[in-house]
This record gives sequence, C-alpha cells and structure tokens, in this order.
Amino acid sequence: MSTLTIRLPNDKHERLKALAKSNAISINKLIDELATVALANFDARVRFETRAARGDPQRALALLDKIDASE
Repeated sequence: MSTLTIRLPNDKHERLKALAKSNAISINKLIDELATVALANFDARVRFETRAARGDPQRALALLDKIDASE
C-alpha cells in the first residue's frame, strides 16, 4: 500500500473530516472511496469513448429514429 501526502486548504480539510465523521469512517477510508468513484467514472468514460470511436453515427441515428417512431 502507498502513502499519499496532499495539501488542502484548512477549511476543505475540516469539511472532509466532518463528512468522514458523518459516515462513521476515517478520512483515509473516505479518500479511498472518493478515489474509487473517480476511477470508476474515468473507466466508464474511457469505455464509452472507445466504443463511440468504433461506432457508426448513421446507424446510431437510425436506431434513435426507430425508438422515436415506436413511442
């Protein structure tokens, strides 16, 4: 496991401490959970962009038209 040192404004640090306390977890656990969410979002965006780059815009528009016509 690695150690990460970050510099935060005092008010942000206090707010993070309060958030961690309200969730009954440590600040380390809070930061770990926030990092997990950020990485999941990043991975989802990369997957979407990769699939979009391989996609066919005309086919996608045709499928959307088909959905609109069925509603």
